[in-house]
Amino acid sequence: MQIHYGTEDLHIEHPVVTIGSFDGVHKGHVQVIESLKRVAQHLKGETVIISFEPHPREVLYPMEKRPGILTTLEEKIAILSAYGVDHLIILPFTRSLAELEYADFVRHILIDKIGMKGLVVGYDHRFGKNREGTFEKLKELAVKYHFYLEQEKVYEENQINISSTKIRNALLIGDIDRVNEFLGYAYSITGKVVAGDKIGRTIGFPTANIQLKDDRKLLPASGVYAVQVRIGPEEYKGMLNIGVRPTVSSSGVVRIEVHIFDFDADLYGQEIQLAFKARIRGERKFNGVEELSLQLERDRLEALKK
Repeated sequence: MQIHYGTEDLHIEHPVVTIGSFDGVHKGHVQVIESLKRVAQHLKGETVIISFEPHPREVLYPMEKRPGILTTLEEKIAILSAYGVDHLIILPFTRSLAELEYADFVRHILIDKIGMKGLVVGYDHRFGKNREGTFEKLKELAVKYHFYLEQEKVYEENQINISSTKIRNALLIGDIDRVNEFLGYAYSITGKVVAGDKIGRTIGFPTANIQLKDDRKLLPASGVYAVQVRIGPEEYKGMLNIGVRPTVSSSGVVRIEVHIFDFDADLYGQEIQLAFKARIRGERKFNGVEELSLQLERDRLEALKK
């Protein structure tokens, strides 16, 4: 997959385009991508996804609490490449871009800059200033500029239409089963191992403290999770705690700590990836470290089953 930052000096053969944040690259997005590939084959063209950085909500609603992204740009690039997309164009999302009328976006960017021959949009996709670029209005532009236009039907999983918002909501309550079901793969976070207070070692459960690579990444609800840990090319099972650790700390600071099974090497400064497999339990305060240690052993046995 070729990655383009902006629309200068593009050389794409009969571009067939779709547009969106593609946050999470979930099953609904995959349906659009498969249609994009089908249309591109029909038009003897190449597939093009136009996405944005940062997430549009960060620009449009700067005073709002960040929505939390499901995929960093690096993760999005890796996933889209695996799905066989030919080109990814990253547009900087700015106020001026948000104020661009939909007809001007089509003419000046899609037609003049990219040379678009086909456009595939999702069932509810709108773009341009005030989201005025509806499918009905796009049909008029398709006739005017002579490009193929197709709208996808809603994608449903167990009679629920999938969206990035629904995945975020599921993460916020720790429903990892639903998150992974909607994504079609295991939700993951990536971060660097940093120094901690080493309390875990004193109770038989040494942990690696994780500092997120991108602090915009949305974390699941506080609690203990079974995870798959990737360290370079190697993978291990582990259990991850997200929370303020009320039994051993009163700071109120949320920590991300992973105990890796059958592993005892120094990881300080290394980058690791944690893929969520299941939620074991919520976070709670125990009556001392002995009770906590007993519970962690039960958590370990449960995580090993996942």
